[in-house]
Amino acid sequence: MHPICGINPHRNSFQPHAGLCIQSMPFGFYIIMAAQFFSSLADNALLVAAIATLVLLDAPAWLTPMLKLFFTISYVLLAPFVGAFADSLPKGKVMFISNIIKVGGCLMMLFGVHPLLAYAVVGLGAAAYSPAKYGILTEYLPHSKLVIANGWIEGLTVGSIILGTLLGGALISNRLSSTLLTLDLPYFDTGIDSAPEIAITLIVSFYVIAAVFNLYVPRTNAVQKPVHRNPVRLVTEFAHCMRSLWGDKLGQITLATTTLFWGAGATLQFIVLKWAEVALGYTLSQSTILQGVTAIGIALGAVVAAKTIPLHRAVSVLPMGIAMGILTICMIFVRDVYLAMVVMILIGALAGFFVVPMNALLQHRGHILMGAGHSIAVQNFNENLSILIMLGVYALLIKLDLSIYTVITLFGMFIAVTMAMVRERHQFNVREGNIPKIPVDAKH
Repeated sequence: MHPICGINPHRNSFQPHAGLCIQSMPFGFYIIMAAQFFSSLADNALLVAAIATLVLLDAPAWLTPMLKLFFTISYVLLAPFVGAFADSLPKGKVMFISNIIKVGGCLMMLFGVHPLLAYAVVGLGAAAYSPAKYGILTEYLPHSKLVIANGWIEGLTVGSIILGTLLGGALISNRLSSTLLTLDLPYFDTGIDSAPEIAITLIVSFYVIAAVFNLYVPRTNAVQKPVHRNPVRLVTEFAHCMRSLWGDKLGQITLATTTLFWGAGATLQFIVLKWAEVALGYTLSQSTILQGVTAIGIALGAVVAAKTIPLHRAVSVLPMGIAMGILTICMIFVRDVYLAMVVMILIGALAGFFVVPMNALLQHRGHILMGAGHSIAVQNFNENLSILIMLGVYALLIKLDLSIYTVITLFGMFIAVTMAMVRERHQFNVREGNIPKIPVDAKH
């Protein structure tokens, strides 16, 4: 028996813990993973380069967090349109077009367009990319492999976030950028004279690599739905999809959970930076290490969920969300660096463990109710609206000069209480009956 995958070579079957075995996935899944990795790697490296560009322009400090706002707002404003677009073409083609849009945003920044506007264009490409990235999973893979696929995709995405941030930081560092800037082409003036410019130029190459992989994303038998040209009809259709998913007894639970998770996750990034400064005396650069530690925890939790939680048992992870909120409050008692790392890994692991099955179940229900692209667009709208609202509330609390410990306590209580309410809602739905059936794969 394989010690990791749980495959018995003498039987044509999987043991119950076979979910982690990536060898059981079809070859096209590796193509999807590679495309996602390079695109996400470039997204995160570009954010660092965009911040460096603002610094080079001597922009006011308040513009830096606006980069995330300009990037995220496309997910909210364009949700009625990107889902329909994703379902109107083969998903690989949509991903290719989206990466070309991201390249366009990079070139805009490179040629002097304000970083906020240029990064907004990259956000447009990302908003179009997301429904296709997750939609291809539901079209290409059987439902029994969705949790496995999401575990690997989320783990890979976390890895690309860590590596992308490190890559961006390395590219704009004086040592590496000065070396790269000496490599001018003979008889040709590139016009690239600063660290952010050379960083953006190299980041474009990663988007191009992702676009090449997009060309080889497998075609599926899913029917492409022609996109309506009337924007009013698109908005009406999106509103119908929104009502359908929130009205579904399983869809509403998974959508509420993932919406809360992404809003909380984005807010926690900033909370960790401030908390590390106050509680541990860390500088900004040191505080980012704790963000990386949290990301490692998310990856671990995602992989364990992929290994142990089949799709039909996805809702059983709801108590993990409550535990995450309670554990977050424990941050206020931590003053030791090593204990802080343990706490951040545990918080990340709980988050990764409960969001992956929820994400997979949401995709499954959305695919059945309205099609993959439309359902992911609804998910993106809710999740990114949650990010904007929760970050806005966090900024207001900081502006009111509340202690970071008070903010952490309020944040943790909000997560725990909200997740408890979601769990209670699910139990109420179960008592009422008529819960949609989730196919139970024989391998589980």
